[in-house]
Amino acid sequence: MRSILFDSVLSRAGYLYATLVGTVWGSLWSTGRVERRGGLLVFRGMPNWTFGRGGSCVGGCYLTNQNVSTNVLEHEAVHKRQWQRYGMVFPLLYAIAGRNPLKNRFEIEAGLDKGGYLR
Repeated sequence: MRSILFDSVLSRAGYLYATLVGTVWGSLWSTGRVERRGGLLVFRGMPNWTFGRGGSCVGGCYLTNQNVSTNVLEHEAVHKRQWQRYGMVFPLLYAIAGRNPLKNRFEIEAGLDKGGYLR
């Protein structure tokens, strides 16, 4: 079952779909510069209600207002890889892991320090 869902053609299709959704959402709401950085399509100038926390990775897109430091983009690149691995199952797995980033296995894997969760 894992080989069908994770790192598979199915998960890759889910990643591509999520990237399409992120691109459309970012194109609709971004008022800032849009650029490719670190393998991500970065949409700046997004209204705060259009993303979670300091920014959200949706497929290969990073949606944020101005939270685009090198560390944050490295953190978000790990989330991109998680989208590639899990596809459309990723949002469900992320929700099950919980909103507390200090206990969420996906945030821990992406690096709490680089994500700005540690002081």
